[in-house]
Amino acid sequence: MINDLHNTYLTRLPTMFYSIALACMLCPAVAVGEPELARWQQPEYIEQSFVDIALNNEFDQLSHGLRRWQRPVGVQLIYSVPKDPLYAKLISMHLQHVAVITGHDIALEENPKKANFKVILSNQDRWAADIRRYMGEASLAHIHHAVCMANFTLGQHDEITKAVVIIPVDQAQMHRSLVTCIVEEITQVLGLPNDSDSVYPSIFNDNSPNELLTGLDGLLLKLLYHPRLKAGMREQEVRPIIRKILAKWMQDGTIEQANQSIRQGQLYPLLGY
Repeated sequence: MINDLHNTYLTRLPTMFYSIALACMLCPAVAVGEPELARWQQPEYIEQSFVDIALNNEFDQLSHGLRRWQRPVGVQLIYSVPKDPLYAKLISMHLQHVAVITGHDIALEENPKKANFKVILSNQDRWAADIRRYMGEASLAHIHHAVCMANFTLGQHDEITKAVVIIPVDQAQMHRSLVTCIVEEITQVLGLPNDSDSVYPSIFNDNSPNELLTGLDGLLLKLLYHPRLKAGMREQEVRPIIRKILAKWMQDGTIEQANQSIRQGQLYPLLGY
């Protein structure tokens, strides 16, 4: 039976400073004779982070099934502001990066009829009007304190079928969050919709200073689109599967090399990383 279509809303808040105390809590523990791994590289930490980000929502306390795209993702850019090639360049770079990480077909789409994912490049003056037009009146309830916004629509078995990202570029630039908005919102509508202060370092933590995906974020995306996971799976189904995947990744160096791997994206050298 096909579920009623519904929307999951996502927003980006202005970047906040994280505390020294938190940073100290997350310092890696060193064991003699073993590779030095950070706390976020521990399999138990990655597993819980995945559950927190993939199976929860920013605006409700409900437990959800695994949400991800099954069909190819065609991204259409819609301009409510004058075209600037920089916007398309940044978005294209990130789309190429997440396509490599996930192994899923994700790319810009020139034909509006084939696009199932719209990125609206707006400004502060048109921000509310674009939200109303592309997301609906109810979405305006989430505009308070948001720098940018996104939502996705679910079809059968928690498959993501449509998505919208709206970025008021002048507002994002004022908060020095243009790249962060592009990276976080696009990544979240791939099926990682929650924000959590307990997941660190991560683009999904508003207390984290990260502008781009971290090694941990890359592992979460890679897990989400692993062939052993399916849209609609509940937590009790997901946990034993990802434990086996993470055990393999510990052995083959995937987790140890996560930071180096994530920096292969084109945005990293562009921003001086």
